[in-house]
Amino acid sequence: MKKTHFSLLVFAFSIMIYSCSKNEKAGIPDQKNNIPPDVITKVENLGFNSNGIKKYKDGYLVEGDIYLTDKDFSKQGTDKILQIAETEQYRTTNKVTGLPRTLSVYISSSFSSSFVKAADTMVARYNALGLKLKFKRVADAATANITIETMYEEPDGSGGITLGVSAGFPDATGNPAKSFALNTHPDAYGTNPDVKWLASVMAHEVGHAIGFRHTDYMNRYYSCPWEGKRSKESKGTDGAIQIPGTPSKPDKGSWMLACSDGNDRPFNANDIVSLQYLFK
Repeated sequence: MKKTHFSLLVFAFSIMIYSCSKNEKAGIPDQKNNIPPDVITKVENLGFNSNGIKKYKDGYLVEGDIYLTDKDFSKQGTDKILQIAETEQYRTTNKVTGLPRTLSVYISSSFSSSFVKAADTMVARYNALGLKLKFKRVADAATANITIETMYEEPDGSGGITLGVSAGFPDATGNPAKSFALNTHPDAYGTNPDVKWLASVMAHEVGHAIGFRHTDYMNRYYSCPWEGKRSKESKGTDGAIQIPGTPSKPDKGSWMLACSDGNDRPFNANDIVSLQYLFK
C-alpha cells in the first residue's frame, strides 16, 4: 500500500489496499535499478507489475505490498484470466474454502493500541456483511490463521516508504495467506495513526489473503498515476478472474484499489457484491 502526498497516501498495502508504500512526490520513477533482468522477467511471468520492484529480505517487493521469493518464482504460469472491462473486481484462482468458516487473526503485541483498535475495526467490518467467512481476533499467535506482524523500513531514495507487505494469496488447499506485515517506522503512519485508515489498510491486506487482487488490476494508472504510465498486472500463476456483477467503469472508493489516497475506505457497494459472490 502506498501513501503519497498531494497529500496522497498510496496504499499498496494491493494486495492493498493498496500499494503499500507512501510517497511524498508527485511521481515515482520506474525503479528497476540493480534488479537482475531475469528477476524482472520472473516477476512479470508470475503476473505482477515490475514497476517499482525492490529488494526486500530474501526476495522482492512488487506492486507495493506483495512479497515474492524464489519459491514463488518456481511456480508455473497460468492463463486463468477473464477480462471483461478495464476496472473491475478480480479474484485469484485460489480462494478460502471450507465455508462456513471463521478465520482467527492475531496482531503482534509489539503494535501500539491504535493498531490493535484498527484490527478490531477491520474484523467488525468483515463480520457486519453477514458472510459465511467470518473473522475473530485471538490473543495466541499459535492459534491464528492470519498474523499481523511488525516490520521496520525507512523511506527509500525516491521519497516513498513501504506501509506493509503481504504474504500473498490463498494456497491450493483453500487456506488464507498466513500473514502480512505493517511498517512501524514513524514516517509510515505517523505517531498517532488514524484508526479507520489503518483498518482500511488491514482490510486490504486481508483481502489479498482470502483471494482478491486489485480492483484496478487491468489499469494501475487509475489509482497510481505517479507510476507515470498506464500499466496492468497481467496474468500469472495466481490468476485474475473477474467477478460477475462488478462495474465496468472505475470504482473510486474500492477497498482493493492498488493505491490509496490515505483516507478511510470501508467496503463500498461493489466491494460488498464481490465479497458476497465469493463468501455468501
